[in-house]
Amino acid sequence: MAARLELTGDVLHISGPLTVASAGDAEIQLRQILSAGAPQHLQIDLTTIDRLDTGGAVWLQRLPNIAQSVGTQITVGDVPVSLRAFYESVASTGAVTQDSAADESVEIERTTEAFLNRLGDRAYHDVNATMEFLYVMSDLTWSTVECLFRRRGIRQGTFVEQASIIGAQGLGIVTLVLFLVGGVSTLQAAAQLRQFGANVLVADLLAIGITRELGPLMTAIIIAGRSGSAFAAEIATMKFTEEIDALQTMAIDPLKLIAVPKMWAMLLSLPLLTIMADFVGLLGGTVTGVLSLDISPATFFNRVTNALLLKDIVTGLVKSISFAWVITTISVFRGLQFRGGAAGVGNATTSAVVTSIFAIIVLDLVWGLIFYLR
Repeated sequence: MAARLELTGDVLHISGPLTVASAGDAEIQLRQILSAGAPQHLQIDLTTIDRLDTGGAVWLQRLPNIAQSVGTQITVGDVPVSLRAFYESVASTGAVTQDSAADESVEIERTTEAFLNRLGDRAYHDVNATMEFLYVMSDLTWSTVECLFRRRGIRQGTFVEQASIIGAQGLGIVTLVLFLVGGVSTLQAAAQLRQFGANVLVADLLAIGITRELGPLMTAIIIAGRSGSAFAAEIATMKFTEEIDALQTMAIDPLKLIAVPKMWAMLLSLPLLTIMADFVGLLGGTVTGVLSLDISPATFFNRVTNALLLKDIVTGLVKSISFAWVITTISVFRGLQFRGGAAGVGNATTSAVVTSIFAIIVLDLVWGLIFYLR
């Protein structure tokens, strides 16, 4: 049995069952009545409805929107007393649903606002960190050059101590690693060149690869992990114990007292370590080539010396000096950025090593473009 809709003046009477099954037919009747020129204001009479379910109640709540779409305003009257409790419960559920949708919309707006705030805070933090790094870099570079003419504020003997720690004590691990790297490079190159019967060209490839790239790059990475981390940890610990503040209170420049000797020790030690690394890397490659490729030592040595140019060696030394500068600058900066307790020292050390290695690789790319891009 379907619901019936009858228009009397400006009152629309709905009678019969109003259920899911009859709501569709009722809407068709309603739209026909509205399109036939119904008054602009209609009063809906629901007193003769004898049955109502959730689908019918929801359709009643949609009546104003349906009428508004054709330019008519509808006022829905009360349902019979026997159905009123059920209708109000469905209506309240619909209101909750609308409120939930509104709350969800507000939550989305708040989430978007929070994301923009975090993005702005991150950008502000990164800009401040960049400006702080540029300040430390310029101040440390100026103090390093200035100490050549004015040594006031630098403790005597610090440079020799730092050079011994960076250079002499780091020589063992650098030479061991580069000896192995030279041997591995020879084996990897031979595996490819053997296909073309050009085993002897392994020596040329080894000479260029070690002096231009692997020697300075591997040495810088090892020293960044060994000495750069120590710089950052030392300065972070001094800041944690407020020694940096004490030095500033006594009108002593902490950078000149602590960082400048480390910078000069690094600038001197890293190129010397690079020279030793080149020599040991070539030695490791030569030993591996002689033992595994059936090339005589004299032939291998002659190929290496013929392939080497002064430009290759100078390129490696220029790279090592720039690597030394960037390792020290970043390590000092990360140490001065220390925040918190013991965990902060670890964070400063880790970030110093990671950032230094990243900067080393970027610098290596820049020097490669400058020296070898045609």
